[in-house]
Amino acid sequence: MRERFRETTRGRRGRGAVVALTTALLVPLGALAGCDSGSADGAKHTSAAPRPTPKPTPLWDRSPASVAAVGDSITRGFDACTVLADCPEVSWSTGTDTGVRSLAERLGARGSWNFAQSGARMADLPGQVAQAAAKKPELITVLAGSNDACRDSVSYMTTVAEFRASFETAMHDLRRALPKTQVYVASVPDLKRLWSEGRGNPLGKQVWKLGICASMLGDADAMDSGAKLRRASVQDRVVAYNKVLKDVCAKDLRCRYDGGAVFGYRFSGDQLSHWDWFHPSKNGQGRLAEIAYRNVTAAEPPA
Repeated sequence: MRERFRETTRGRRGRGAVVALTTALLVPLGALAGCDSGSADGAKHTSAAPRPTPKPTPLWDRSPASVAAVGDSITRGFDACTVLADCPEVSWSTGTDTGVRSLAERLGARGSWNFAQSGARMADLPGQVAQAAAKKPELITVLAGSNDACRDSVSYMTTVAEFRASFETAMHDLRRALPKTQVYVASVPDLKRLWSEGRGNPLGKQVWKLGICASMLGDADAMDSGAKLRRASVQDRVVAYNKVLKDVCAKDLRCRYDGGAVFGYRFSGDQLSHWDWFHPSKNGQGRLAEIAYRNVTAAEPPA
């Protein structure tokens, strides 16, 4: 009996040792499993789905709610309604005439202001921009430079360096006042093309003699080497001005140059004033508005 009891006791002890050893081996495995499925306090974590990367807000708003215009006689609608007079209601930028459908009208802008001045040069732009900035527009349109090339003689044309300095000052002042206001810059028109188109009209040439853009339009029928050189010099200066507009605008993320669209537009008799055959007519103002609207609302800036 005593021997049998000892054997039974040893058997139980053996089985107990086996169970204890098995438990000891299983516990670390369970603990390791717990490291994969939960935290130190036992809470389980699931892998969160990756959040989509938010798309950056585009810097160029294709539907600005307000427009202010700066520039020269073209933006004032000079000679588009009556001889030698402004007609801002037909302005390509901010006019209200339904026959033109200005940029502001096409955009459905709730506010528009015209600070352009006939005869203004690029040096006047900083002052005009300051006036425009006071209205806090979402878009400012710029069309200036014709009068810098249209002088009594070629020697009086604004130098390229002066032109650049004035435009840079205007942009710098605007950014200091309105960091987010957009700027649409139209290229200076092809003055030589306007001379070529208008010189066939006797009335236009008589008006030109009053002093309109003498550097290009003076002695309209002269074809001697001096006249050709004079016109070529004006043309080269306009091209240089447009390069300045493009370069300066390209440095500002909220500035869009028209890619030379206005310079490249071939104004015909219908698009020119029937008083001076140089400034855009009401029809011509409408064409400028079309160009501006196309560029302002485009997904990408013109090349």
